[in-house]
Amino acid sequence: MKKTGPSLDWCVVRLGDKENWWVDSISDKENWDVDDLSIIDPKQFLHISELLDSMTEFGLDSQFVDEAFFTFEISEELNGGLIKLVRVRDSLLKAEDMLFALPDVLDEEKGPYADFLSHVSKIRVSMLNDLIDFAEPYTLEEMEEVLSEKQNNDFLESQRSHFSDELIAILEFVPDGFVIDSDLDEEGTGSKKDGEDYSDLEADLVEVSDKEEKLLPDEDLKWEEEEEKEETTPYEGGAPDEQD
Repeated sequence: MKKTGPSLDWCVVRLGDKENWWVDSISDKENWDVDDLSIIDPKQFLHISELLDSMTEFGLDSQFVDEAFFTFEISEELNGGLIKLVRVRDSLLKAEDMLFALPDVLDEEKGPYADFLSHVSKIRVSMLNDLIDFAEPYTLEEMEEVLSEKQNNDFLESQRSHFSDELIAILEFVPDGFVIDSDLDEEGTGSKKDGEDYSDLEADLVEVSDKEEKLLPDEDLKWEEEEEKEETTPYEGGAPDEQD
């Protein structure tokens, strides 16, 4: 799909709070409003790319990724800590250079980025149902409800929403009260592959040993008391005769 906005050739970005980058000015002023317009930096997208890689076996379509973003590379550093980025046509997933990624939100509801979010959301739900033993299958509607509530809370707290936060929230989503075991081996058996950790077992052994050390003296004392009772012959005679 050919991207819209032929005059989108460059943008100037600034570093904001929480080490996030925001668009300061853009060449295509007709189609883009730079107020609170965020952009994903190379480091952030590297993490996102790793999360997307884990979705490959669940049916990730790389075409959704390529169509969802406009890609930029650094052109020059400007005064005031600003950086000018120029447009490139490289694939984000295949690019050799570190690229900035601006989501295509010209049509927020039906555009390429919206399609991409829908695609990865469905895959994330599929992954959750495969990795977690739910009593009932987890649904896309349940995940969207949780994420929507979080976005609303951020809005009420006047927190600006950054594209990277929005996307990572989907790619790393796990329902409250559940965890995905990161210690599972490649075959999903749950056994450690290298350097098995027996720290829990060792702790149990130490705890038992301490208890035994505390109990043994008491047991020995009890046995000694029982032996003393057995060796003592009770006195069965009458009162001793009085001596004149």
